[in-house]
Amino acid sequence: MNKIAFLTGSTGQDSSHLAELLLEKNYKVFGLIRRSSTNNTWRLHKVIDKIELVQGDLTDQSSLNKAITLIKPDEVYNMGAMSMVRTSWDIPETTFDVNANGVIRLLEAIRSFGKKETKMYQASTSEMFGKVQETPQTETTPFYPRSIYGVSKLAAHWACINYRESYNMFISCGIAFNHESHRRSTEFLTRKVSLGVAKIYLKIQDYITLGNLDSKRDWGYAPDFCEGFWKILQLDTPQDIILATGETHTIREFVQLAFEEVGIANWQDYIKQDPRFMRPAEVDLLLGDASKAKKLINWQPKTTFKELVSIMVSSDLERLKRGDRWE
Repeated sequence: MNKIAFLTGSTGQDSSHLAELLLEKNYKVFGLIRRSSTNNTWRLHKVIDKIELVQGDLTDQSSLNKAITLIKPDEVYNMGAMSMVRTSWDIPETTFDVNANGVIRLLEAIRSFGKKETKMYQASTSEMFGKVQETPQTETTPFYPRSIYGVSKLAAHWACINYRESYNMFISCGIAFNHESHRRSTEFLTRKVSLGVAKIYLKIQDYITLGNLDSKRDWGYAPDFCEGFWKILQLDTPQDIILATGETHTIREFVQLAFEEVGIANWQDYIKQDPRFMRPAEVDLLLGDASKAKKLINWQPKTTFKELVSIMVSSDLERLKRGDRWE
């Protein structure tokens, strides 16, 4: 009998890539989707007729209870979140309700209505390290979040550990460093850059407005990371594992590579900096050590930083040339 997977945040970047991977592995896939007046399922266009979407919300306990009772999943992947770091300062209560309280609601639903052997993957984040206490960051590096988003995800991370230890639940946390793709929302810096570069090349846009260009990130490719999410849940015991490339690059490097993709050398002429895009408390450097992932699940990223940038810019160029409206 095929395994059953339940994905929250089903319309997001990670869940769309993960759904494709799970279908390839013959899973029956269910996705949690919030009610919306607009169609936001474009990322699922390849699999929309192969998965089953269930109405619900991480802020609504009853909908989670019903979903878990109906589906009785073998594996739950919690990819749902209020994920915009900069926006988290503007809506701190909402951020906490979705990211922290939402995880507790999901844990309670699984504990009360799921199967005893149900496994859960929690999407933790490198933003929990924030003001890093050591470099590179490992699973034992102390956390020091520098945003409401990071604080909320850290609360969820510890809630998962607490439920795991208190109720003997199989809950693994993947501490994923930045991972991007052509399905990233345009609100995120990497996609803002790739789409902006494509528009500048096609003479649709004159410049891109950004904040701090000197922040350093460990950037990988989302489909590579989704394979890691799945592998973590295939272990016999729950684990907290870092997924990272082990390389760090500045935002400036990302921007320069993106412009080079379309043959623009004088990229500085197309960039404007605006203090509004600066974080109140900046995270200057993130660099992960994925040695544990390599040892326990035989995982390491396949896509280089340059290849990632190329994929994103090329995809946005193709979309604009086709006249696609969805972004």
